[in-house]
Amino acid sequence: MSSENTSTAQDRAADLPTLFSPETCTRKGLCPVTRIRHQEELFESHSLYYEQHGNGPTRVLFIMGLNSSSFAWWPQVAHFGCKPEYSVVVFDNRGVGNSGTPRGPYSTSGMAEDAVVLLDYLGWTEKRGVHVVGVSLGGMIAQELASRISERIISLTLAVTTPGGRPWSNLPPWKGFVALTRLLAITDPEVKIPMIHDMVFSKEWLDQVDEDDEEGRTNRELMTIDYRRRIAITRPQTVVGTMSQMAAGFGHHVTGDRLRKISSSIPKVLIVTGDNDALVHPRNSLILKESMPEAEYVQFEKCAHAIHVQHRKKFNALLERVFEEGKQLLEASPDRW
Repeated sequence: MSSENTSTAQDRAADLPTLFSPETCTRKGLCPVTRIRHQEELFESHSLYYEQHGNGPTRVLFIMGLNSSSFAWWPQVAHFGCKPEYSVVVFDNRGVGNSGTPRGPYSTSGMAEDAVVLLDYLGWTEKRGVHVVGVSLGGMIAQELASRISERIISLTLAVTTPGGRPWSNLPPWKGFVALTRLLAITDPEVKIPMIHDMVFSKEWLDQVDEDDEEGRTNRELMTIDYRRRIAITRPQTVVGTMSQMAAGFGHHVTGDRLRKISSSIPKVLIVTGDNDALVHPRNSLILKESMPEAEYVQFEKCAHAIHVQHRKKFNALLERVFEEGKQLLEASPDRW
């Protein structure tokens, strides 16, 4: 791709609407994947849309889950992006949002390669230079990423995710499976929104009044408003993107041996889950813990799949502690890491 075309692509990315505050955004753009990787044929397979918020020394890469754009990280970008000590990057995985949709099916290993390319493109290449947070499918991608570049990671957070296994063992619990199947046939956003919310949040929480809302609206009302805003500014996902990302989730598997190596090679690892998850059964986090003895395990009570939204204050505080502990462990034993 010529420099002129690259410039045009970046200009186009800069004009794309965003859910995040422009006041904290330090850069955004399209990372060309194949061209940066210098593969044999000099063509661009796809690009990854990304945004960086903040410009501090603590660098964090957030990896989103199944068929969701980077805008789903809004509680974390709002929290960390305005803090002077943080630089946070969110991006759209291949097949969703403003990123490209190459031919599928996808794999979590291939999507992890995308993340490596993005980190290289950003210049985040130093040893022990980045904290990685992955949720759901993003947690599966994060496992594959850590298996590839563990020496570059200070802390690894695996939220509501699984090590995978045989395809049928990667299927969600029955409630989630039925909801996902029904969603594939529905195009009307107003029909999809309540179905998605019932799938990723607990009914009890949805019906509660939001503790910070001055108008006294329920979480369900606020989440509906938020989702409508996201739909309004997000490019519709293609069938290829939807099915290819699902294939990545169903085909994911990181062996116990690989998990043990990850666990012992990164200063701080956190496994966190809810207790009422309809998409990724909480027992999968316990399976992760069995193969990652050094990792910390945390379970949130009365919490469904969207842990980073439903318990965003608690989740963000937990991340802050994990980031700091990773830094302290690194400083305490620099020769080990």
